[in-house]
Amino acid sequence: MLLPFLIVGGLGLALLLISLVIGDVLDHFEIGDGAISGTALAIGMTVFGAAGALTASSGLDLVWAYVVAGALAIAAYVVAVLTVRSLARSSDGVPASAVGLTGVATASISPAGGEVSLDGPGEIERRLAYADAPIDEGARIRVIAHAGSRVKVVADRS
Repeated sequence: MLLPFLIVGGLGLALLLISLVIGDVLDHFEIGDGAISGTALAIGMTVFGAAGALTASSGLDLVWAYVVAGALAIAAYVVAVLTVRSLARSSDGVPASAVGLTGVATASISPAGGEVSLDGPGEIERRLAYADAPIDEGARIRVIAHAGSRVKVVADRS
């Protein structure tokens, strides 16, 4: 009876790894309007799977495995949300809006993703980006929106 725990834990781990690479997945789909943290949800799912598998393999009744796994998953989710909020409050200043900035595509950009280097003040790092239409590497771009940690860009025709 470990299979449900392994599936949920595996999905949580996959979501966590994806969130580490491209940012909070739920921000990209605008699920929960920012109320639900995809990273915290992934942590909760991973803890649920691990705690459930360990509890079930220890010989306790399956009901206890679900109770223990659920309680630990909720606790892990709450701790993760509080930690992320605390870190966000302690960050330096208010993030400046990149909307309207121009730059260069440092990798090909598509609806699935890409990368840009922006020409704005304080823009010293590359940003993950996406666009409705493909944009080739090296093309000039303009930022039209933010979506979580990524920016939406269009080819700059000016």
